[in-house]
Amino acid sequence: MKYAMLINLGPQGRDWRNLPEEQQKEIVAGYQALNQTPGVTPNPHQIQGPETATTVRVEDGKTLTTDGPFVELKEALDGWLIYDGPDLDAAIEVASKIPAARMGGKVEIRPVAEWPQA
Repeated sequence: MKYAMLINLGPQGRDWRNLPEEQQKEIVAGYQALNQTPGVTPNPHQIQGPETATTVRVEDGKTLTTDGPFVELKEALDGWLIYDGPDLDAAIEVASKIPAARMGGKVEIRPVAEWPQA
């Protein structure tokens, strides 16, 4: 089963460059170890904050854009990864290893919908 892990870094994680160097190294090592976990598809990218978003919609055949996120967010999506494992318990175990989860952030786990191949 594939699971999307949506990562919210939390305030401390977003401000990680102001953390002591030793703690920064621990965070980097944690993500490097996570990327070596069987079933994890490494994602080397972190997305920028919601204030940088552009939302696109089409009305009456016209493409309209709006600065900012699609919805008002209390917490931001900062990154993601895909985990392919046996069950939700295994996905929870992997999510618990994401450094952001230990630094005041959160990880939301969602099963990935499998669509039939055409």
